[in-house]
Amino acid sequence: MVNLCSLTAEQVVEGVKNNHFSAVEYISQILERIEKIESQINAFTIVDANGALKKALSIDKKIRDGEDEKKIGSLAGVAVGIKDNICTKGLKTTCASKILEDYVSPYDATVVKKLKESGAIIVGKLNLDEFAMGSTTEFSRYGATHNPWNINYVAGGSSGGSAASVAALECTVSIGSDTGGSVRCPASFCSVVGLKPTYGRVSRFGLISYANSLEQIGPMGKTVADTVMVMNSIAGMDDNDQTTLNNGAPKYTTQSKRNIRIGLVKELVEGIEPEVSKCIYSAMDVFSKSDCKCEETSMKSVEFALASYYTIAMAEASSNLARYDNIRYGFESNPDSYEWNAYFAKIRSNFGEEVKRRIITGTYVLSSEYYGKYYLKAQKVRTMLKQELSALYKIYDILIAPTMPVLPFKFGEKIDDPLKMYMIDIDTVVANLTGIPAISVPAGFSKGLPIGLQIMADELQEQTLFETASLFESTANVQRSPKL
Repeated sequence: MVNLCSLTAEQVVEGVKNNHFSAVEYISQILERIEKIESQINAFTIVDANGALKKALSIDKKIRDGEDEKKIGSLAGVAVGIKDNICTKGLKTTCASKILEDYVSPYDATVVKKLKESGAIIVGKLNLDEFAMGSTTEFSRYGATHNPWNINYVAGGSSGGSAASVAALECTVSIGSDTGGSVRCPASFCSVVGLKPTYGRVSRFGLISYANSLEQIGPMGKTVADTVMVMNSIAGMDDNDQTTLNNGAPKYTTQSKRNIRIGLVKELVEGIEPEVSKCIYSAMDVFSKSDCKCEETSMKSVEFALASYYTIAMAEASSNLARYDNIRYGFESNPDSYEWNAYFAKIRSNFGEEVKRRIITGTYVLSSEYYGKYYLKAQKVRTMLKQELSALYKIYDILIAPTMPVLPFKFGEKIDDPLKMYMIDIDTVVANLTGIPAISVPAGFSKGLPIGLQIMADELQEQTLFETASLFESTANVQRSPKL
């Protein structure tokens, strides 16, 4: 019997539409796979088996009835997992937090709605760090997600479930959110492809906010082509999100491009683990052999990027999470006999330690005494980064760097030291602060653990990003899924 779980999104669509196998057969294998290995990986918070099979039956019927190609959809039958901070109608959306453990969304996020209209099948919700605050998925109420390449190691975060589910063949593609690297970090750690689009290219309506000015929803898949297919489905303006861009959404392709001008940002390679550095310089060689012009370049303001990012992110988190009082939505807790402030304090004590840390820090930097000293300075650094990148993109088509400065590490290694944990985001936060698109593609392995290459393009240049990533992917040919 053919292992349908190992197929790419392209192969699934072709197989379902051409009757090589039915959507029901494919989804049944996906659900069997989840049942078999989920206890080892812990990628899902919710599996919607009945809903997935019902949608598969509907797609098979449309194909049998010879319905129009558009009605069947460009992602016909493809199993998709959704990060559990993105609203899905009729399913719980918990943000992996006690605070929202009973919250069932009454509507679909725009990306979920578009995926359903494209024929994709939502198989469940995926694990994350609580409210997407973390880099390892260790801060989840549902327990940590395990790395499919070695289950004693972290899968990355905050979209750990989104990356691990794809690598472990529990779904074909997934959706995550990226505030400071939360799609690209686990993509690197799990050897899959993860994209953070240009800010405003994909609607955030229905994404439970952490830091509005930084975060973007992005796809993850086994191949660059998979992420392109999903982007063609979810990108575009949305009247429900006024930050989306009103300039149309082009149809992206995966054609490889040569003669690309590539700059390796040396500040993002300095001080990283030697195995990662070696792999990234090898990636430069791959590009050079493919007729690309490659050289090292410098970005001086990078040294201030991490401090700027965490100042802004925590400030916005403090504001966004102020709404969680357990009165409008939340978990079962009787407010009777409580004075308002006492009830409010009791409820908010249910946030996890990392969320509390970020709320408290964010409130501090927004206070009148420290607003100018920290928050305004962070915004000035953001402007400096944008100006420096603008100058660099007049010289280079693409900038590259490691996705993560370290290899995946064992559970517990960094969780007790917040500064060590924050430092691993050093290479990814630049794209969020400046709004540019960035993609992580598998670049190799060391000690059996994956390493990702981060490719960054100028605003709205996703097509250049995809062309460069496709060139590297076809040349490097790195393994995507472990044997589980």
